[in-house]
Amino acid sequence: MQKYIDATPESGKKFYQDFHNKGKIVMLNLLKFREKADYKNLEQIQPDETISGEEAYKLYMKNTLPELKKAGSRIIYYGKSNDFLIGPESEKWDAILIVEHESVMKFMEFAQSEDYLKNAGHRTAGLEDSRLLPSTEIKNYT
Repeated sequence: MQKYIDATPESGKKFYQDFHNKGKIVMLNLLKFREKADYKNLEQIQPDETISGEEAYKLYMKNTLPELKKAGSRIIYYGKSNDFLIGPESEKWDAILIVEHESVMKFMEFAQSEDYLKNAGHRTAGLEDSRLLPSTEIKNYT
């Protein structure tokens, strides 16, 4: 099974086009942590001791939360997970993170900010695989 950690230039462009001027965006993150964090090519932020992927992701979250707040974003939910109730038995996710962003522009400013980027390596070191699904609210569903 192919692993996904970062957006591609193509998916980033399509994301911007699909969600530009649509207002708030909610991002569903499915997260699978490495057993041991991998800081290869990230030595400048590597902790002194070996840590788990989940611990590396906690460092990412701790350092990212102030940047999220600055961008007007908020965490709606962060929790542990495992098996789907409905879905493939072969897919297992360790955690779910749901984040609301004010807009595509605010999200992109956040994701490209120097303060965010200097800590994003903890995310890369900690994750074995991930999914990121952006969405906008359906207001007229009845």
